[in-house]
Amino acid sequence: MIHLLTKRGTQLLVLLFTMALVISACGTKQTDEKTDSGSQSVELTISAAASLTDALQEIQKNYEAKTSGVKLHFNFGASGALQQQIEQGAPVDLFLSAASKNMKALVDKQLVEQNQQKSLLANELTVITAAKPSISIQEAKDLLKADIQKIAIGIPETVPAGKYAQEALTNAGIWDDIQSKLVQAKDVRQVLQYVQTGNTEAGFVYKTDALTSDQVKIAYTVDPSSYSPITYPIGIVKATTHAKEVEQLYTYLQSKDAMDVFVKYGFSIPEVK
Repeated sequence: MIHLLTKRGTQLLVLLFTMALVISACGTKQTDEKTDSGSQSVELTISAAASLTDALQEIQKNYEAKTSGVKLHFNFGASGALQQQIEQGAPVDLFLSAASKNMKALVDKQLVEQNQQKSLLANELTVITAAKPSISIQEAKDLLKADIQKIAIGIPETVPAGKYAQEALTNAGIWDDIQSKLVQAKDVRQVLQYVQTGNTEAGFVYKTDALTSDQVKIAYTVDPSSYSPITYPIGIVKATTHAKEVEQLYTYLQSKDAMDVFVKYGFSIPEVK
C-alpha cells in the first residue's frame, strides 16, 4: 500500500511538473508573440506594371534601407489585369500603371482619389529582335517580310504596350495583314522572353525593357506620333489601411532619389502640359 501511494505520488509530481512546463512555455510563447507583434513591420503592397520591375526592385532596397518599419511587396503584371484585381477588392496600397486609362478607370470608380494620383514617368515603344542572329527590321512594313514568322505583342485589351503596338500597326496600315504572325503575351516581360528564347523573331516592348537584356537589340524605335503618349501614373488606393506609410512612399517615388533610378533604367519625366 505504501509502495502504491509512493508510486502514485511520484506520478502526480511528474504530472504537475509537466503541466508547469507547458504553462511556462505557453506564457513564454505568448510573450514572444506579443514582442514580435510589437516590432512587426508595416508591409505595403504595390501593384505595378511589369516594365517597372527592375527599377522598383532597386528603389525597394534603397527605400527599405532608409525607412525603418516598412517593407514593400510588389505585385508585377499587366496594368489592365492589375486594375481588375483592385476593382475586385485585392488588398493593394499603391498602383503604378503603364497607361493613364487604367488609373482613370479607378478614379472614375472612386477607388483612387483624383488628388492622390499623378503622371510619374514616360516611356517609348520599340521593336526588338534577338541580338544574334541579326535580322534587319527598320520600319513597320519590314515586319511583313517572309523571314519574320512570329511577332510578340502584349494582349491589347490588358497590356498597354500591346495596345500601343496595335495603334502603331494600325496607323502603319498593316494591322490586318499581320494578324497571322502575332503571338500575344500576358505582359511586356513575356514579350521580351519570347524574343530572347527565339520563340518569336520580333516583339514590341518599351525601351526600358529592351535595355534590360543583352540577348536582344532594338531594331527600331516606333514613331511616337503613331500611338498614344506612354505615361505611367501613380495613385494611392483608397482602401489602404496604411495611409501614413503609403503617402510617404507616394511622395518618395516622386523624389529626385527615386527619379534618378527610373532615369537610369531608361524612363523619362513626362512633359508638363
